Amino acid sequence: MKKGIHPEYQNCVVKCACGNTIETRSTKPEIRIEVCSKCHPFYAGTKQLLTEKGGRVERFKKKYGLQ
Repeated sequence: MKKGIHPEYQNCVVKCACGNTIETRSTKPEIRIEVCSKCHPFYAGTKQLLTEKGGRVERFKKKYGLQ
């Protein structure tokens, strides 16, 4: 690797809008995100995605007359 052309790799704090913080390493000292694994519906265990899928199946059955 050539010296002097790569950015400095340092400790980084990732801050989510929900208040969760994650420590990792990056070229930036701080990163702000809106959704993390603790507040995302898929990882948090909410039923939102299941109800959407149910609606899609019902629309498919209604559209093609498979009821």
